[in-house]
Amino acid sequence: MSFDDDFDNDLSEFHAIFFEEAGEHLASLETLLLGLDRDHPDSEKLNAIFRAAHSIKGSASTFGFPDMAAVTHDLETLLDRVRKQELALSERIIDITLVARDVLLDQLAAHQGGEAVQPERVDQVIARIRAIAADESNEPSTLASVLSDKPSEATVVDISSAQKDGGKSAPATEQNSIRVSVERVDQLINLVGELVITQSMLAQTAQLGQVSDEPIDFERLQERLQQLERNTRELQESVMSIRMLPVSSVFNRFPRLVRDLAGKLDKQIELRTIGEGTEIDRGVIEKITDPLTHLIRNSVDHGIETVAEREAAGKPVKGLITLTACHQGGSVVIEIRDDGRGLNRDKLLAKARERGVFVPENPTDQDIWQLIFAPGFSTAETITDVSGRGVGMDVVRRNIEQLGGRVELSSVPGKGTIISIRLPLTLAIMDGMSVGIGENNYIVPLTTIMESLRPRPEDVKSVAGSGRVVYVRGEYLPLVALHEVFGLTPISDKPEQGILIIVDTECGRAALFVDELLGQRQVVIKSLESNYRKVPGISAATIMGDGSVSMILDVSEVLRLAKRPPLACAV
Repeated sequence: MSFDDDFDNDLSEFHAIFFEEAGEHLASLETLLLGLDRDHPDSEKLNAIFRAAHSIKGSASTFGFPDMAAVTHDLETLLDRVRKQELALSERIIDITLVARDVLLDQLAAHQGGEAVQPERVDQVIARIRAIAADESNEPSTLASVLSDKPSEATVVDISSAQKDGGKSAPATEQNSIRVSVERVDQLINLVGELVITQSMLAQTAQLGQVSDEPIDFERLQERLQQLERNTRELQESVMSIRMLPVSSVFNRFPRLVRDLAGKLDKQIELRTIGEGTEIDRGVIEKITDPLTHLIRNSVDHGIETVAEREAAGKPVKGLITLTACHQGGSVVIEIRDDGRGLNRDKLLAKARERGVFVPENPTDQDIWQLIFAPGFSTAETITDVSGRGVGMDVVRRNIEQLGGRVELSSVPGKGTIISIRLPLTLAIMDGMSVGIGENNYIVPLTTIMESLRPRPEDVKSVAGSGRVVYVRGEYLPLVALHEVFGLTPISDKPEQGILIIVDTECGRAALFVDELLGQRQVVIKSLESNYRKVPGISAATIMGDGSVSMILDVSEVLRLAKRPPLACAV
C-alpha cells in the first residue's frame, strides 16, 4: 500500500469523526437555542451556542470544507455580538440561526454522500446573517425566502427518508455505529472473563467424571451450572445495555417542529419534555421517530386551539404539550399530553357513520376514541400541508404494534388529550406466554394479553354467520380457535376443556382458544422471514431451552386470518 493510500484512509477516518461531531454540535445548537428565554437569555447557553458554531468552523476549515466554514464564520460573528449584548436576542436572530443550522446540516449530508452543495442557498443565508449582524433595518420580517424550497419541519422528516434512500442524505448523527463508554466495555470484558472461568470449571468437572472411577459430584455440577446461568444473564444484560440510547435523541427534534408548526398555524405552544434520559434500544428509537412525529403534529394542529379560541375558553394563551418517557417494568411508556380542545364525541360518531366505519351499539367513550385509528378517518374540515388527509393514525398504530407495543388514547372535551405508547425495551428479547395446541407450542406476546380463563359451557355461544363468541365480564368477545387458524389437531375442540387467552390489539379484543398454558417465558426473537419465509399469523420465531423452535404469534394478523375482527380493523 502506498503512502497516498494510507493518507486517504487516515483522512476518511478523520472525516467520519468530523461528520459525527459536527452533527452533535448542530443538534446541541438547536436544542440550546430553542431553550433560550428571548427576553432574558442565559449567558452560559449563549456561550455554548457560540462554541458549537466555533468548533464546526475550525474543524471544517481543517478538513477542507470551506463552504461550511464560510457559513459558521458569519454565524459565529452574529452570535458573538449577541453574547456580548451588542445585539438583543430577537426572533429574527433565532430564525436565521435555525436556518443556518439547516443549511449546515444539508452541507454535512452532501459532503457525506459525496454530492454537490447548492451554492445559492449558502450565499443567501450568509447575506442574511451579515445583514442582521450589521443591524440593518431593512431586514425582511420573514425568512421564508431562504428556505422557499425546503419546509421547516423537514429536519425531522428527512432522517427517515434518508434512511430509505440508503443513507446518502442522512445527518451525521445517524450512523450505523454507537458510542460506548469505557466503563461498559470494561464491564463486558470482566463478564466474559467470568464466563470463561465458569466454562473451565464445568469442563474440569466433566473431565474428572470421565477419567476417574469416582461418581460425578452433581451438587458441585449444579452449583456451577447456576453460576453459568448467572454469568450468561449478566452478560446478556450488559450487551443489551450497550444498545441502549436515551430517548432525548428523539425528543430533541420536536421543539423545532412544534415551534415551526405553531408559527405556521398562528398558535402559541410550549413543548415540555420529561424523562429525556430514559433509555431504550436503538432499534426501537429508530422506528418510533416517525410515529411520534405524526402524533406531535396532530397535537399541534388538532389539539391546541388558536389564541382566540383559548382566550374565549378562559385558558392561558399559550397551549402546552407535554412529552414524557419513563420505565414501567420491562417496558418504556411514552406519553403525549396536550391541554387543547380534546376530542368531540358527537363529531367523531357523525364522521364514522358518514364514512361507513363500524361503530358498536351503545359505544363507550373509549370505543369512540378508537375511531381515529380507522384507515382514512379524519375530522379535519380542510386539507392542509400539516394534516387532514386521513393518512397516518392507522399507520401509527400499526407501526407501534409491529414493534410489540401498544397505543392507548383518552380525551376530555375542552381539557385535552392523552396518547400513551407502551414499547418493549428491546427488539431482541421479549416477554411472552408459551401455549400448547396439540403437540405444538406457540408464544403469545405478553403485551397483548389481558387475562386468561377457563370458560363455563354456558358462556360460549354460536352466532349465525359469525361463529362462536364467549361472554366475559359483561361483553361478548369473538372466540378464535388457534388450531382452526393453523390447521392443527387439538387435545380438545371444546373451549370449556381448554384455556381462553383474552387479547387486546388494534383490531379490538378477542379470546384465543388454546389447549394449555405452559408458562411465561423471556424469549430471544429470531427473524423467520430472513431465515425461512413470511408465514401468515407469525411475526418471528424463538429457540426454546430444549432446542425446539416455537413460533411467535402476530395476534392482530391471527384475528384477520380468522376473519373475526370485533371492530373495524386496518388491513
